[in-house]
Amino acid sequence: MSKDIVKLSKFLSFILRHKPESIGITLDEEGWAKVDEIIEKSASSGQSLSRELIAHVVKTNNKKRFLLSEDQRRIRANQGHSIDVNLKLEAKIPPDTLYHGTAEKYLDSILNSGIEKRNKQHFHLSGDSASASSVDQRHGRAIVLEILSSEKVIDGYSFYLSENGVWLTDFVAVRFIKKPDL
Repeated sequence: MSKDIVKLSKFLSFILRHKPESIGITLDEEGWAKVDEIIEKSASSGQSLSRELIAHVVKTNNKKRFLLSEDQRRIRANQGHSIDVNLKLEAKIPPDTLYHGTAEKYLDSILNSGIEKRNKQHFHLSGDSASASSVDQRHGRAIVLEILSSEKVIDGYSFYLSENGVWLTDFVAVRFIKKPDL
């Protein structure tokens, strides 16, 4: 993926997940933004966008972070919001084991306190260890943790499956985390 496409993907993530007001747009309650409004307002932020370029980012993003509406007039992020949106996700029964990728420097904290959503609506879990290991490594070496999700369901916790196949939940207590072999 070219540097320009990566930069555009990061820009879209920022405005669709965290700060739509930074370019003067408003998301609806389900997190949708009008593509034409993004194109118009992003020009003042130094971003030159087109419908075709946005569609290309949506189609080629390796983590499938974005979704275009059927009529291609609206776009939203599939998950990862730090702002309040209702993605209309229904609780689902996850596989017995899910995986969470994290930087090694966070491991002690996680093994002491569990995994928290912090400033986001949910945090992400993967259905396979390979996807979980692809976490952003700017914070250090990646560690993949096994989450005993079936046991978590028995305890009454909810899981949601986003449009792009990422599992979401609010909290994982230490007892549901299999300690990794390092």
